[in-house]
Amino acid sequence: MKQSLLFTKTIKETPKDETSYNAQTLMRAGFIDKVGAGIYTFLPLGLKVLNKINDIIREEMNAIGGQEILMPALTPKEVWQATDRWDNFDALFKLSGSDDKDYALGATHEEIVTPLAKRYTFSYKDLPFSVYQIQTKFRNEKRAKAGLIRGREFLMKDLYSFHTTQEDLDNYYEKVKQAYFKIYRRLGLGDITHLTYSSGGAFSKYSHEFQTITEVGEDTIYFCPKCKVAVNKEIISEQNACPECQNTSLEEKRAVEVGNIFKLGSKFSKAISFSVKSEDGKESDILMCSYGIGPSRVMGTIVEVYHDDKGMVWPKDLAPFSVHLISLKQNEEAEKIYQDLTSQNIEVLYDDRDDIAPGEKFADADLIGCPYRLVLSSKTLENKKVELKARNSDEIKLVDINKISEYIKDLD
Repeated sequence: MKQSLLFTKTIKETPKDETSYNAQTLMRAGFIDKVGAGIYTFLPLGLKVLNKINDIIREEMNAIGGQEILMPALTPKEVWQATDRWDNFDALFKLSGSDDKDYALGATHEEIVTPLAKRYTFSYKDLPFSVYQIQTKFRNEKRAKAGLIRGREFLMKDLYSFHTTQEDLDNYYEKVKQAYFKIYRRLGLGDITHLTYSSGGAFSKYSHEFQTITEVGEDTIYFCPKCKVAVNKEIISEQNACPECQNTSLEEKRAVEVGNIFKLGSKFSKAISFSVKSEDGKESDILMCSYGIGPSRVMGTIVEVYHDDKGMVWPKDLAPFSVHLISLKQNEEAEKIYQDLTSQNIEVLYDDRDDIAPGEKFADADLIGCPYRLVLSSKTLENKKVELKARNSDEIKLVDINKISEYIKDLD
């Protein structure tokens, strides 16, 4: 991508109506644009990152047998009434249609997926199965002030599994748990994201969250350094020791919730009379679990974790581009490098702008945060070299102009 063709621009001023670092920096770098409190447009650079997060999540959900679907965001009032949540889910956006019927924008999708599963389940032999979607959710959030971490409109991956026995449910629950750990490792958050025991609300005594430790986190967790698990503050009074080793020397940490998994049991299936006859001929309740990850929230969390005083420092697998190529009035040679790298499937953001000073180009590169920066100047060209610098390092290397792609591929 040539930077001169990007319709978005970086901005020097910090947005005055944003207090979170992730929103401030993503807006300054031209990754997102604010429409309203907790509502953002994902611009070309931001959408590339978001799609890479989605792809990682999608690959791991497919690997454990999840089948991808896409459910509607507009949901009828009746489905919420069937589960007694029309009047008891305080974050619902409600609206009236031209057909004189009431609707809600999807805040979650148990009310839609459960009847859907019922329509295609005729016997215990059809179970277990799991379906998931990556779709926009809407919640009338009162505290939409943390950028992408807490929005009114946000992207969510929600997986739902259906079972006839508790044993089968528990086994799949553990499989999803391990898939989540793999996702966070691939996202660059593995070492600081921990399984956290939390309240199960109306569904069960406990549920599990995945919390990423960061000083800007909204949640307080109590972390066990021995087991690498934690307890959410909301249940610490009843669970004041590590749930796995009973260690009472827990460390207080600030964290952001980047995922949650719930054992729903038969709450939603009973509400719509969804059951099947088991192998022995007895009627069996359908048991369910839900598993959520917010890709847009993850994106905001990554920005909070990976940055310095100059801007963002994207993990390699998530960066909008692998290389930021900067030309200092050497556009003909830079064009050749750009075409060569692109032809080898190396993602390049080429700063070909003639009306921008070198210092501004370097500042933009640091703000945008691609893993590697290549600088081509008359001085380096004299020796048929190009400057290469990793975003997370101060070291500058001179690389042979004919071996740039080989060098970059070796770094990856």
